[in-house]
Amino acid sequence: MEDVNKLKPSFLSSDESLAVHAGERLGREIVTNSITIPIVSTTTYFYKNSSELIDSKEKRIVCQEYIRYGSPTNMVLEEKISALEGAESTLVMASGMCASTVVLLAMVPRGGHIVTTTDCYKETRMFIETFLPKLGITATLIDSTDIAGLQAIVNNHEVSMFFTESPTNPFLRCVDIKLVSEICHKRGTLVCIDGTIATPLNQKALALGADLVIQSATKYIGGHNDVLAGCISGSMKLVSEIRIMHNLLGGTLSPNAAYLLIRGIKTMHLRVKQQNSTALRMAHVLEAHPKVSRVYYPGLPNHPEHHIAKRQMTGFGGLVTFEIDGDLETTIKFIDSLKIPYIATSFGGCESFVDQPATRNWDVPQEERLKYGLKDNLVRFSFGVEDFEDLKADILQALETTPTKTSSVSHQNGVVFD
Repeated sequence: MEDVNKLKPSFLSSDESLAVHAGERLGREIVTNSITIPIVSTTTYFYKNSSELIDSKEKRIVCQEYIRYGSPTNMVLEEKISALEGAESTLVMASGMCASTVVLLAMVPRGGHIVTTTDCYKETRMFIETFLPKLGITATLIDSTDIAGLQAIVNNHEVSMFFTESPTNPFLRCVDIKLVSEICHKRGTLVCIDGTIATPLNQKALALGADLVIQSATKYIGGHNDVLAGCISGSMKLVSEIRIMHNLLGGTLSPNAAYLLIRGIKTMHLRVKQQNSTALRMAHVLEAHPKVSRVYYPGLPNHPEHHIAKRQMTGFGGLVTFEIDGDLETTIKFIDSLKIPYIATSFGGCESFVDQPATRNWDVPQEERLKYGLKDNLVRFSFGVEDFEDLKADILQALETTPTKTSSVSHQNGVVFD
């Protein structure tokens, strides 16, 4: 087994230092004394002679061959992410959705069965429910905290993989990664965690027992809303199997995009620290506000998995989901009264984003949205790196524009407001 610690030299003892130097300071494949990693944008590589080509094919030497199989710039990015995840190997690709689909196609055999959770990214659920059945792959959807349900399924069926986000999108439910990994591994079931909302800085899914962790690198890893990418990290054995499938399907990350991600990772610890702090402080403000009926944030003591989040996360992330005490129109008025955040669908960047799932999924019938808890008054707020006081003032002024209900309502913390 490859030594994970080779990516963590002794003088780089923290995530903050690894984010800046891992993959670059030692053993970089690109021979240069430049501080920043060059963008190697060639599509293919030549051999000095036929003997070198044969040596490469017979694994006596390692040579770059074709960009779809990797590039020096991408390899630096993969080593950097591996160091942060505590992984033997990482594979980067063109998008987070590409990472999700490739891992499922590579790791779940024809006729296999997977277990996933109801609260998850809509496109991932669509792929599982509509495309995988064409390959004879079936799925069971459970609540993210239904440990008994998971145990019953893996004990009574041959389950290839348990695939879940933690925290989940958009309700930020937290899966006990250590516990589900123990349950699944007893029956030979792989565990894959989508850790995008957590980031590799706030949560180490592999150390908790997961076999694989995927990230939409578009979000916090890139951090500047200017690059689309995804990655899969895990053991050399599993990632090598996934790499074969990825090379067949394409979905290659360009070296230009890899360079942007390398640059973004260098400041990720600074950005995420600010986003963790702002989100936690704002969650407390929202929780106490009479015009907010419910707040979903794992850093709050009343979150149903707060005890799990405290145990397996070092920070609770920059996303806060909450419900306005009102209807569709009231919530639209709140959204449109905000001045700082963009109305946009992504998260994790320097700029704050806000979206209302009911309007973002306007093409989905209301009864279908409600099946997944997407009420008309639900708001998802991605906090950027702006000043906390500016964001707080903006949210409070937007809440003041929303009408107050005429009747008394019981607030989530037990206080009654008029």
